[in-house]
Amino acid sequence: MLGVGGGVLVGHWTDEAARTGCTVVVFPEGTTASGEIRGGAPATRDFALLAPERTVSQVDAVVLSGGSAFGLAAADGVMRWCEEQGRGFETRGGRVPIVVGMSLYDLTEGDGSVRPGPDAGYAAAQAAREGDLPRGRVGAGTGATMDKWRGAENRRPGGLGRALLQVDDVLVGALVAVNASGAINHGDVQRALIDGTYQHRHAEPFADSDDEAHTNTTIGVIATNATLDKLGCFRVARSGHGGMARALLPAHTDGDGDALVVGATGRVEAEIGLVRLMAATAVETAIRAVG
Repeated sequence: MLGVGGGVLVGHWTDEAARTGCTVVVFPEGTTASGEIRGGAPATRDFALLAPERTVSQVDAVVLSGGSAFGLAAADGVMRWCEEQGRGFETRGGRVPIVVGMSLYDLTEGDGSVRPGPDAGYAAAQAAREGDLPRGRVGAGTGATMDKWRGAENRRPGGLGRALLQVDDVLVGALVAVNASGAINHGDVQRALIDGTYQHRHAEPFADSDDEAHTNTTIGVIATNATLDKLGCFRVARSGHGGMARALLPAHTDGDGDALVVGATGRVEAEIGLVRLMAATAVETAIRAVG
């Protein structure tokens, strides 16, 4: 649950046996959206539409999925569901749903031949609702792992984390699937670097020869009831990445596809500086909830 009200819905599809899944966030009509990618190895669909200079400013749904790039197919099912609901950008040929997809790599955690596809995305969209939904090893977080930057032997479960903040009438929620190369940042690495006791087996995090080099990605959605234009949503996404960098060490590596989408439903007026502060903290809190 993102908890910002106004018709923001969340649904999951989970395959516990294959250790993969997808999570769908359905936004109310008129939601303004943008986003930013900072990792070096993203798997996304229609993310370019979110750039502030692009024509379409609104989004119908965002899909977080496992299955690496294969999992982007889950968005097809969400497109079908949105079309059935009469959702989408009006064109002469009919409404075209605006569905953004982001995927993470979980192919080696279970049965890599099973990936979220159109039926999985449709099922997650059908299940989307407001309310207290599960977190952890569910939906897009089912096969997520983290703490792999110093070798596969250090890997441990990741998952789906969430957080909700409120200041007066302003609400900001974050839902983040943590499949990171890095670990939850408790400050021990920084302390070791400062006092000269840090030891690292690679010349740099995730050398190209490492088997774990391209098997990561932290992806998420930030939702707010604030009124923001597309550029404002982009600026909030940038702040969300600041929260990611505080929570994970390292973050935004060449082997991560870290990406965040921001959706603003426009229910209350808010100072963008406040929303950016809340977004950074919400993302950080959601990620720490996984660890």
